[in-house]
Amino acid sequence: MRRLGTLALLGAGVLASAGLTGCDQVADTLSGPEPRPAAEAYAAALAAGTPGSVPLAEPAAAAADEAHAGLVAGLEPAFGGVEPRVEVLDVSRSGDVAEVDLGWTWALPAGEWSYESTTSLRLVDDEWRAVWQPGVVEPSLVEGEVLDASTLGASRGDVVGAGGEPIVTERPVVRLGVDRGAVSPKQAVRAAERLAGLADLDVAAYRDRVEAAGERAFVEAIVYRAAEVPGPVARAAGSTAGVVAIADEQPLAPTRDFAAELLGSVGEVTAEMMADQPGVYRMGDRAGLSGLQARYDEELRGSPGMLVRAVDDAPGASGGERELVAMPATDGDDLVLSLDVDLQRTAEQLLAGVGPASALVALRPSTGEVLAAANGPGVGATNVATFGQAAPGSTFKIVTSLALLRSGLTPGSTVRCTPGVVVDGRRFTNYSDYPAADLGPIPLRRAIASSCNTALIAEGGRIDGTDLYDAAATLGLGIDHDLGFPAYFGSVPQPETDTEAAAALIGQGRVLASPMAMAAVVASVQEGATVVPTLVEGYTDEPPEGAAPLTRGEAEALRSMLREVVVSGSGRGLADLPGPAVLAKTGTAEFERDGEVLTHAWMVAAQGDLAVAAYVEVGESGSRTAGPLVEAMLRKR
Repeated sequence: MRRLGTLALLGAGVLASAGLTGCDQVADTLSGPEPRPAAEAYAAALAAGTPGSVPLAEPAAAAADEAHAGLVAGLEPAFGGVEPRVEVLDVSRSGDVAEVDLGWTWALPAGEWSYESTTSLRLVDDEWRAVWQPGVVEPSLVEGEVLDASTLGASRGDVVGAGGEPIVTERPVVRLGVDRGAVSPKQAVRAAERLAGLADLDVAAYRDRVEAAGERAFVEAIVYRAAEVPGPVARAAGSTAGVVAIADEQPLAPTRDFAAELLGSVGEVTAEMMADQPGVYRMGDRAGLSGLQARYDEELRGSPGMLVRAVDDAPGASGGERELVAMPATDGDDLVLSLDVDLQRTAEQLLAGVGPASALVALRPSTGEVLAAANGPGVGATNVATFGQAAPGSTFKIVTSLALLRSGLTPGSTVRCTPGVVVDGRRFTNYSDYPAADLGPIPLRRAIASSCNTALIAEGGRIDGTDLYDAAATLGLGIDHDLGFPAYFGSVPQPETDTEAAAALIGQGRVLASPMAMAAVVASVQEGATVVPTLVEGYTDEPPEGAAPLTRGEAEALRSMLREVVVSGSGRGLADLPGPAVLAKTGTAEFERDGEVLTHAWMVAAQGDLAVAAYVEVGESGSRTAGPLVEAMLRKR
């Protein structure tokens, strides 16, 4: 530090004496605690919505809390409980007053709303106290104004099929309900009871909802497709006071049942969804509830926008409003699928009269694209087409044939078909009307064409469980893939006993598959390469590592045997189909239910660039039950 000379020190002493009173005043002005800790505490209280929780200069704590709550109450429905982040940007003190600059940030689904406001602190009895006024919350607000927010809805993305054809898109609907504001409370109750009765709803439950609703509320009862409103319900909307029909649009598939188990549904969010994802879903939002609509909800729903206004809410005011911030909505993205709308409709129409659980799947062998994945009415809400799990029966003999070819047999190799064969004490037989002409020594191709169980089991010593698993993998069965939709690729486990090994050779025991997986098997034969199904754009997968590629010779041999099934075997019903040669394999698989032995009925086929699998949970046989479904599908392709 530079030392001052004697003269300078004397001069400084004189100046100090002359200005002693002024310096005492400055010291008094800057005495007391620093204001920043109080400013930080006030910022935290504002963020929590409780400005009265810190010492206030004005107004009183209770009054400040009440005024603050009233000012921001209009944000809650749209903001859904989002609290702001409030930061102290700067504190500037002048005597007993400190000016505080605050930074506000609301992290909303539509984006961040950020701004700055100013408030003040006052030093009272050696304690800094805050001042609350509307401008603290938003700088342009004046007395009598409150904040109000509304959500700007985003358009949900469509589900689009092959060729860009819309599957799920906005379609006309009619919303029916009771308008509380149009009638007296008693009339509203009578209207609710009449509408619920005509629409076959729970009358008491809907009446209670109407009674509990606000005086001007519209209480929705049911939504119909515009062309499907029942006559009595439509007439009630025109003749019953309080019953109102509102034309609207809603994302819908072409029909109520179109690929319903796969696509899933869209509806009002549940309390559980809001609890699981706070800030994402709000009361009244619509979202995917199941199936692909639920899995891809984030992409499909887009992001809602937000409009925040200042509303003049003072008594006697005109109710004017001004916009503070508008955040536009971002519409959802389309979900693109490979489904062919016409082929899916055909498949569903074919299954409409099938009572047991059933499914039809169609693939394009050259690409693996799933063109149809239809479930019959007997499945309930279960997606059997791509995720069902059942023993594939003799359709699995395609896999067994490949394993035998790799063991050294050829389609012309002689095998022995007997009426029965015993393995480890269990007797295996052929189906009841197996042709007697195909018993005895026959070529392997005849054993496959007529579906001889005993011949394949007798040759089982040539292969083991690993050989069967490897052959299945080559044909697209038994190894899972993540393809962006519910897909079961089957199971070919290592057999634990000789009996289980014998059962596996004919597609029973613990061998399981879905209709989609069996469609992939016959598609792989048709294509001459492993076919991995694909349904959702952007989700494709390669054949599993380690799976031996299907050789040209193997593919030709398999095609010749599956062609024999159509020419002179259990698939003769497909022999007169016009167009390219048809390959096929039928199958039945026994299972027990309630002490009764029943049979699954299967058939797989391929023609040109189309592969089809049909499955009926309980049927007579593959050729008689599943065969007509496959034939009709190929004829209408």
